Amino acid sequence: MSVSTDQHVSTDCGGARAARVGIYMRQHQNLILAMQWIMVAVYLVLLFASMFAPSGDAAQNKINTWHIAKVAFWGIWWPLVILSVAFFGRAWCGLLCPEGALSEWASNYGFGKGIPRWMKWAGWPFVTFVAVVAFGQLTSLHKYPKPTVLVLGGSTVAAVVVGFLYGRGKRVWCRHLCPVAGVFAILAKIAPIHFRVNEAVWESAPPGFRTSNQHAVNCAPLINVGHMESASACHMCGRCAGERGAVQLSWRSPNAEALHGIASANLRMPDENVRWLARLLVFGMIGLALGAFQWSVSPWFASATRWAAGWLVAHQMPWLFHSPGHWWILTDYPQTNDVFTWFYGGMLLIYVLMEALLLGGWTIAWMRFVGVATGRAWQAFACVLVPFAGTSLFVGSSLVTTAQLAHDNVTLPWVSEIGMALLVLAAIWGTVLAWRTSPRRPFAAATGTLMAFALPLAAWAIQFFIW
Repeated sequence: MSVSTDQHVSTDCGGARAARVGIYMRQHQNLILAMQWIMVAVYLVLLFASMFAPSGDAAQNKINTWHIAKVAFWGIWWPLVILSVAFFGRAWCGLLCPEGALSEWASNYGFGKGIPRWMKWAGWPFVTFVAVVAFGQLTSLHKYPKPTVLVLGGSTVAAVVVGFLYGRGKRVWCRHLCPVAGVFAILAKIAPIHFRVNEAVWESAPPGFRTSNQHAVNCAPLINVGHMESASACHMCGRCAGERGAVQLSWRSPNAEALHGIASANLRMPDENVRWLARLLVFGMIGLALGAFQWSVSPWFASATRWAAGWLVAHQMPWLFHSPGHWWILTDYPQTNDVFTWFYGGMLLIYVLMEALLLGGWTIAWMRFVGVATGRAWQAFACVLVPFAGTSLFVGSSLVTTAQLAHDNVTLPWVSEIGMALLVLAAIWGTVLAWRTSPRRPFAAATGTLMAFALPLAAWAIQFFIW
């Protein structure tokens, strides 16, 4: 899932303008730093406002501090961040993210320890994403201030602590432990703008130029800039723009990483990072996220819950119908008649995980079929799923936005139709991409990929037009 440095749009007028923007970013790092600290201030104000918001007001349709913070965090911020990463790479991370800025700031004054081996495990983005999604559903993250403060505030504290302990002026948290780092790394692969590195020019720079302090690059996300091939880890901060005459902000085809990466990677033996990103893509972004978006409106979940409740009552297990009484374990807001019991929380978790396994298993089965037909490992070929997975996340996150607007008596027409159309177009994009990346048996590759999209598309269609 890498990209060659040659896969880019030619340096026409638009390309020259992009390159100049990159140089401008490098020359005005103080301006970028000011933007980051403004975002830190806004973020902390919203977080503290949420912290002191009365729980009873959280479910009311009236303007209050939590209402404003909820709309900002979940109605505006999250859908737009997903969209921005797909279009501009991880510019959010490098230019605006409060956690990244605070972690790097702490790293400037901390112990500067080496990064421990356990932290470099490639599976952390998968594990942290699954944990946050599961916890968010069990505690009603999008509805109440306390779990929002715990998740966002806890993540921020962890980012600062990791920054203080490890690295020197680096973003170790962002590179290895951030719960959404893996999602952003996947979405950045289809961004049409990136920092392109000409490795030959980089290596041919005079020795004195290479070692000059005037040209030292502090790459906060710990990238070997001269050998950067993929946009996945790049934070688009502009610090390396123009370095050795080999790095420039450049336009490219959104298909560039997939077209070159599938053809050139070690596809029979993909590395550990590729394998874990593929699992996150299939089981997390497509499977788990869809289950999280659907369980609350699913009549199947309601029917299964009623059946299981009857069975448990018949077998005398009343303790499962008690609430733990702690909002940080399960939703517990009796003042709004919103309380999860052990039983209900367990059923919710089972339903979401089962949907993740069903959709993920279906997708992997067809990707393996494509891999066998084309002689490639399915993990490396999984990048053809990125457009659909990103669109699925955006459409699902937008449902939170429309639900918040509906509580404010603002109804948007054709939301379901527009969402479904976007998903179908993304599936077509991925199918065409599979055809283009498979000179050997392209029809089998396209057919298998289209079948991989069939079940997730059916799940979305059922939610939009039947439930």
